[in-house]
Amino acid sequence: MFKDRVLFIDGEALVIDKPAGLPVDRPRDRSRSLEDMLGEMTFGFQRLPLPVHRLDRDTSGCLLLARNPKAHKRFGQAFEQGLVTKRYVAVLDGEPEADSGEIDLPLIKISSEEEGWRMTGDPAGKPAFTRWEVIERVKGRAMVAFFPKTGRTHQLRVHAAEGLGLPILGDPVYGKGGPAVMLHAAELIVPRDGKPEVKAEAPLPLRFHNIGFGRG
Repeated sequence: MFKDRVLFIDGEALVIDKPAGLPVDRPRDRSRSLEDMLGEMTFGFQRLPLPVHRLDRDTSGCLLLARNPKAHKRFGQAFEQGLVTKRYVAVLDGEPEADSGEIDLPLIKISSEEEGWRMTGDPAGKPAFTRWEVIERVKGRAMVAFFPKTGRTHQLRVHAAEGLGLPILGDPVYGKGGPAVMLHAAELIVPRDGKPEVKAEAPLPLRFHNIGFGRG
């Protein structure tokens, strides 16, 4: 399954184009996850690769796995120190007035018995910062590029819904829901000391083209 989804590979790093609908960690319902498929991604190594970061189940695109423990530690530190460049692409349920901007909205986790847990903007929360720009406008919706400077849980989904006032199309928690969540991790760049950077780009998925985006 993953042979055709490899975007970058060397002795330390593996970047795959994770399909939407596949959770990284094994979920409570015990449905199949990336964790169950690591044996398919050894590519000649005996050791299983380990995910360095997470993407939501319904988010597709660039996912970095480390091929040995030392690399896993170094890559993890690069994420923690904000050295990793990430570009996401999303379709918003509406159009922002501006063509670009920045969202500085700290996030905090809240929960209730009725709705379960979710993230929301709160001055007392953890700092979260995202730059964004419109790529394309089609029939009252906009496809935007998000450049998160921090990596908070659900950061882009909340920044779209609360920061821009326009949730990501298909988001079941922060928007109206729908057949697919239109969020894709399009590019990942991880610097390395003394070695070329890990750089990968994941092509725009078919679900974006199916609603009129990225055809040009």
